[in-house]
Amino acid sequence: MFTFTSSDGTRIHVRDWLPAGREPVGIVQIAHGMGEYAARYSHLAERLAAAGYAVYAPDHRGHGHSITGTPGDLGENGWNLLVEDLVTLTGLLRARHAGIPVVLFGHSLGSFAVQQYILEHSALVDDVVLCGTTAVDRLFAMIAAAGGDLAGLFNARFQPTRTTADWISRDEAQVDAYVAHPWCGFEIDPANMALLATVAAERLSTPTTIPTDLPVYVMVGDHDPLNDDLRSSDLLVERYRAAGLTDITYRVYPGARHEILNETNRDEVEADLIAWIGRTPNP
Repeated sequence: MFTFTSSDGTRIHVRDWLPAGREPVGIVQIAHGMGEYAARYSHLAERLAAAGYAVYAPDHRGHGHSITGTPGDLGENGWNLLVEDLVTLTGLLRARHAGIPVVLFGHSLGSFAVQQYILEHSALVDDVVLCGTTAVDRLFAMIAAAGGDLAGLFNARFQPTRTTADWISRDEAQVDAYVAHPWCGFEIDPANMALLATVAAERLSTPTTIPTDLPVYVMVGDHDPLNDDLRSSDLLVERYRAAGLTDITYRVYPGARHEILNETNRDEVEADLIAWIGRTPNP
């Protein structure tokens, strides 16, 4: 693990997984979701490292080792700074591993950050992966219709529920580990949630500044409540296609819930992702 200092002085902690005994063939930078932490991606990261990739995942501000106060408190303008932190980290990783491609992976809230990142900084990365993602403005409309009750909204289709987090996976062991961990299950602070909602409506809904040849891999479960029976992820992909993107892979896993990397078929999900990343030599 190493740290770097954000523009507002926040120390961002970064986990790393490196290939043993060889130079990496590429970099995979992971942006985790809301109310979780980087080490939850160890299973995927270890498989990527075994395939030759250097993997790096920061604990976002307000999360994991980067918590400086209340969990989920991103600080003033914290949402935009979280995205800026990802951009800064990419620069550090490119300096550390010159001349090899960078894959930017984001899950859930991390995928929302990646959606914003590529509006202005897509030249820094070679491939983009959006996991457990959605059309963020439509998600906020669903949250508003549910009176702001995220847990109620997300668990609604899985009644009767066993826990408050049944919506994340069919794998009960993964759900129980998530519920039990103090770094899991919280929301970001209301001010930054509102800021994200504004960014989603004003910027993420019209992704017209992304280069049309940027490869994008969208991976979701068809029982992910963030997607409203795929209507919202379909809309996201439609928006990218309408913006002219020509290299989009959209993969849906039947029966899978929100955390497809922690699902009962996660070996399949990981294998598909690793195959996509290594599909052709990157430029």
